[in-house]
Formats: sequence, structure tokens, C-alpha cells
Amino acid sequence: MFVLDTNTVIYFFKGMGQVADRLYATSPGEVALPSLVLYELQTGIQKSTDGRRRRRQLQALVDATNVLPFGVAEANQAAVIRARLEAAGTPIGPIDTLIAATAMAANAALVTRNRREFERVPGLSVVDWFKGGRNA
Repeated sequence: MFVLDTNTVIYFFKGMGQVADRLYATSPGEVALPSLVLYELQTGIQKSTDGRRRRRQLQALVDATNVLPFGVAEANQAAVIRARLEAAGTPIGPIDTLIAATAMAANAALVTRNRREFERVPGLSVVDWFKGGRNA
């Protein structure tokens, strides 16, 4: 399964990079959207001057994919991630910690262009669809 980070969805909406090609080549059943990414996207839409179109795009994506909730397993995983990264002196942002935990709890790869931050998370599979390739 592939879990989409916020930047990946934004690139998809804007037609940037190879994200759309990779997304369309992947079965919708293999794609998930963390509820936290949905929150970040909804916040952006609320601030957008093009909110109506973005809202339609987001709804179509939500309808075609799985939305992953943030529950007990995700909270436990996030606590482990945060503690490990803080102990190593390499923390990441709080919402990114929760997104990483959601992907890990789902045993999924996180699709993001923000490799620099997410690759700090031990055990998290990170892929970048921006430049192309399923696992690039």
C-alpha cells in the first residue's frame, strides 16, 4: 500500500512531476490518504483563492482512495517515533511524525518528496513519485 503525503497530493492536483502518472498506474485500493493529510489539505483549501476547484479535486481523491484514521495504533507508533528521533537529536515536525506513524501502522510506504525529513524515521519506507518510477 502507498500512503500519500500532503506534498504528493498537491503535486498531483497541480500536475507537477510524474505524480499523476504514478498515481494513475497504481490501483486505487493500494492508495491511502491519512486523515492528517486530509486536514492539511482542507486547511490549504480554506485559505485558497481557488477553493472550489481544489475542494472538488480533493473529494474525487477521497472517493477513490482509502482514508486512514489516526487511532490507538497510530498514536502508539507516533510516540515511539518521536521518542527515538528526539533521543537521536533529529526530530521532525509534529504532524509529519503523525503522518509517518499512520503509514507505519498501515505497513505502507509513504509517498513524499520530503525524503530529507521522513528518511530520519527508522523503519519507514519512503518513496518519491515526483521524479518518476514506482519506487524512485
